[in-house]
Parts: sequence; C-alpha cells; structure tokens
Amino acid sequence: MTDNIRVLIVDDEALARERVRTLLATDPGVTILGECTGGREAVEAILEHHPDLVFLDVQMPDLDGFQVLEALGDDLPAIVFVTAYDEYAPRAFEVHALDYLLKPIEPERFGRALAHVRETLRDTDDRRLHDLLDALATRNDRLVIRTRGKVSFVKPSEIDWVEADGKHALLHAGKETHVVRQQLQRLETRLAPHGFMRVHRSAIVNVDRIKELEPWFHGEYVVILKDGTKLTSSAAHSEALHRIIDASR
Repeated sequence: MTDNIRVLIVDDEALARERVRTLLATDPGVTILGECTGGREAVEAILEHHPDLVFLDVQMPDLDGFQVLEALGDDLPAIVFVTAYDEYAPRAFEVHALDYLLKPIEPERFGRALAHVRETLRDTDDRRLHDLLDALATRNDRLVIRTRGKVSFVKPSEIDWVEADGKHALLHAGKETHVVRQQLQRLETRLAPHGFMRVHRSAIVNVDRIKELEPWFHGEYVVILKDGTKLTSSAAHSEALHRIIDASR
C-alpha cells in the first residue's frame, strides 16, 4: 500500500480540487483515483474504489465531510481534511483524521501532511503483517520463519530434522536450512503431533525420514536418515527408538 498511495479528492470547488491535484503531481508514489464534487458521490466512490487516502472538504452542498465519514462507518481510509475554516479542526481529530489543511494550501505544509500519511500507512501495514504472522504462527500446520526481512512458511512434513544451535534452532528441510529463534524444546512440542521425536538433547527428527537404526554402545543407536544424515541417539532418548524397533517386529 505504502509504495503507491491511491488517492481520492473530494471538494465542491474546482480550484481547490485542482490545487490538490497539482500538489500531488510532484509525488511519483501517488495515484489519483478520481475526484468528487459532493459528499454522496464521495461515499459511493470510496465504497467502490477503496482508496488509501481521501482529501476531504468539510463544507459541501449535500453531505458535509463529517457526514461522509458517518455514512462509511468504521472501515475508513486515511482522511486529510481540507477546508478554509479552522474551527472544525478539533472535531476532525476526534474522528481520527490524520491531518487538517487550511486553504489556500501551502506546498511545504502539504508535503508534511503527505509524509505523515505515508508513515502512518506504513506503520499500519507493518502491524497488519505482524498480526497475520502471529496468527499463522499459532497454527500447527506450518511454521513461520522470519529471516533478513523475508518470511517463509514451512510445513512440518517438509522438515527432515531439527538441531539446536545456541538460542536458535536449525530446521533441515531437503537442501534448505532455516534458522529460527526458538528453543528446541518448544519446537519439539509443536512438532510432536506430526511424528517428530527427540533422539538427542540437541536433535529431533521426523520419524518418516528415518531409513535405518544401527545399534551403538550402551543401547544407543546411529540414526540414519533417508538423505544420508547420521545422528547418534543419546541413552536418555533411546527408549522411543526401542519402541519403534519393537513395533516393527
């Protein structure tokens, strides 16, 4: 959204609309969706086009700017009021307008308002993304991995094994290795319902990826995965491997 702001201009005065349009023309990150000359027309246009930002006049012949917002309800775009009267400013901020510009609009003041809108929209996008990722992270059918600004989604069935690496864990999935900032114990709890088991204090494996179990010393095993990876089980975690062998007999 913030890379390109989609704008609607609402004002019953042609010169006022032209002024806003001219000021916006200097910003390549803005797309003007259209112009409206009245409140009712603005309500229809906002519902149809879902702009990111509306420059909204207060006094108009049919619906005023505040009545436009009332008609739209809670799902509002960013609003910047543009008017020749400063007495509406307190009410404008009560309805959560991002800014309030007085006519005639000064270019420097307009630029600050647009910068404020862009920053607010960017913050809103970030919050929505974090909320989405947090919601996805609570699901057990995938793991959400954030690294260097990139977000990856990995299904448990794609993971071969997981090893502890200090405060992080390394998820080995085919030829890829993902670094996650989670303790191995927490991952073990999440992955256990998907057929994962701990074979060592620093490793858990996808049971479906086990190719062979070779007896080792003191009841331990060398766990050989289908990709050739070899892991040595610890005595404390070999009991589950014993059960796998007994179940196969």
